[in-house]
Amino acid sequence: MIQEKEHKGVVFSCEVFPPKRDDDIYQIYKTLDEIKTLKPDFISVTYGAGGSNSKKTATIAAYIQNICEVEALAHMTAVGMDEASLRALLFELKKKGVENILALRGDKPRTMSQEEFDQRYFKYATDLIPEIKKNGDFFIAGACYPEVHPESKNQEEDIQHLKQKVDLGLNCLITQMFFDNNAFYSFMDKLEKAGIDIPVHAGIMPVTAAKQLGTSVTLSGSSVPVEMSNMIAKYGENPEDMKKAGIEYAVNQILDLKKHGVAGVHIYSMNKADVTKQIYEASF
Repeated sequence: MIQEKEHKGVVFSCEVFPPKRDDDIYQIYKTLDEIKTLKPDFISVTYGAGGSNSKKTATIAAYIQNICEVEALAHMTAVGMDEASLRALLFELKKKGVENILALRGDKPRTMSQEEFDQRYFKYATDLIPEIKKNGDFFIAGACYPEVHPESKNQEEDIQHLKQKVDLGLNCLITQMFFDNNAFYSFMDKLEKAGIDIPVHAGIMPVTAAKQLGTSVTLSGSSVPVEMSNMIAKYGENPEDMKKAGIEYAVNQILDLKKHGVAGVHIYSMNKADVTKQIYEASF
């Protein structure tokens, strides 16, 4: 379990996502074979909106756990899940030796109507956590936002909801991406005041292409510091230079986080093994 890794120093991990096409699944295995050489403490694998990739998630998590021999963290979303499908997926993960789950609300799939979304069986991650705990001895991680969740009124409300999740039995937190470490340090101070003291893994997104930033910020609500805006203005038209600058920016973030005693660093790898390796080799 990931819990056994939490006391070794700064925990290193990354995220991959299932391919959209079934015949591309071997490409993700190739990527994982490259990433495993870094000996990460765990690799998380995302879950399709509304459960569209749930079978792929379980299959890839099993590959991480059993073939790569790295702890797998399987994402699980409340959206599109009911009690029966939750139990079935938990049984399948346990059977495959996967003992770590990231419990999330999940976004509304494009194919789901607003009415269906509003009437979903499990509303939030807080509804998933007790059910996961009832159905096995899983290590459960949760998500958090160093800057305000796009749907929250303010950060105070955000942290109150986060405290509810933690009190239900979360073992660790993984942050949404952020590009300003000061926002993370301020967030950590507020978590301490709220009595949240479980390990928090800092989510780092290497921005290696200018177009990547617009999509990422829209989804995450992350602010863009002047330093990053200047970087994109300077290198955005040159793909090779932009990639180098994006990797350097991520490395500098991680080195600073390590100086400040971060519990773990979770790289949103975008299935790019070469980028993940370059960042790891320069910062760990």
